[in-house]
Order: sequence, then structure tokens, then C-alpha cells
Amino acid sequence: MDELKRQAAARALDEVRDGMRLGLGTGSTAKHFVELLGERVRDGLDVVGVPTSETTRADAERCGVPLATLDQIDRLDLTVDGADEIDPALNLIKGGGGALLREKIVAAASDRMIVIADESKWVATLGRFPLPVEIIPFGAAATQRAMATAFAESGVAGQMAIRRTADGHVFVTDGGHWIVDTHLGRIVDAPRLAALLSAIAGVVEHGLFIGLASTAVLAGTQGIRVVERRQS
Repeated sequence: MDELKRQAAARALDEVRDGMRLGLGTGSTAKHFVELLGERVRDGLDVVGVPTSETTRADAERCGVPLATLDQIDRLDLTVDGADEIDPALNLIKGGGGALLREKIVAAASDRMIVIADESKWVATLGRFPLPVEIIPFGAAATQRAMATAFAESGVAGQMAIRRTADGHVFVTDGGHWIVDTHLGRIVDAPRLAALLSAIAGVVEHGLFIGLASTAVLAGTQGIRVVERRQS
């Protein structure tokens, strides 16, 4: 599986050109992209990257990739990131690594987003992977009650659990927030649920990435499959 992730990352690297400003995703597949990008930089490729997490920042620095922030760069040419699930419309669930807020900010600031993954992440309908929702710690119970109402209005239901670390402590994002993992099973209308969650006071961001990915690069045992999002 790790080799498939690296193959997808290598295919996305073919889209990188000299002078590009790149969003650098978070997660195991995105880490392969950063490592391969570092090899190209050492060979003379001139790019600058904006990391989506402190973990990715550390990886990029270790690999010698020049970095900047969105305060220094107003627009990115391309973001390359992984995903926990991808549906045929190229809507995504992201945030398994806890970096969904920064990932979405960077993706939204990009002209193009390529999502890289192994073929197991391709699904007919989103929801098998728990949907992460990033919330403010204050009023967490009230926020979760509002989330339950949003789920009911969009035709889904499931258990919610505040994410914890391996030692039992509450997981805290780079932004100082908590994550509620929601086990919905099947999200029948992802755009509607995304809009309802975004309207809740206390919800900072959610892991539904709607209309952001333009291309999916999927690596499987039969090779690489590239899927382009249809333009409405």
C-alpha cells in the first residue's frame, strides 16, 4: 500500500513546473510527495511550498523544500494532498490526520488541487470513513447537539466522539481546536451537509471538501488512474 501511495505522489510530481507556488498536504501519501519534491529541488527545481501542518513543515524543511506562508503568497498554482475518501464527483473526506482546517485554507487559495491516493480511497458514496468536524472547545456539547440536528436535516445519523490521542488525552489541532469524529456510514447529500455544518456556531471547519479537487491520481495494482472533475 505504501508503494502505491508513492506511485501516486510521483505521478502528481509530473505536474510541477519551475517557479510554481505549491500547497503541501498532510498525511502519509502527501509525505511521499514532499520527499519526492525534495529530490527534485536538490536537482535544481525552483519552487516554494506552503505547508498545511507543522508536521508537513518539518518534513519539507528536512527535505530542503523552500517554504513560505499565505501571508507572503496570495495565490498558489497547485496543491497536492491526500484524502481519506474520494467520490466520483471528486468530493472528499479529509482530516484523518487532524489538519483539515489548514488543508482547506490552502486548497481554497490554489488554482488547482490534485488529490493523490491509493485506489482503496475511491468510494461510490462518502461516509464510510468517519467525518472529522473541527470545533471550538468552549460549548462543545452544544455544538455537538447542533451537529446532530444538521445530520438529521441532511438525512444522516451516527455516533459522535471527540478525538483522543493514544494516551487518552483530547487531540488538539495545530489551531488549538478539538475534532469530533462522526460515524455516519453513508452521506447521501454531501454538499448539503457541508453547508449545514458550516453554519453552526462553534464549528471551525469540517472534513467535507466540496468542489475543491480538480484531479484525482489513484494508484492501484493495475497502474495509475487519473480522474478529472467534470465542470458544471
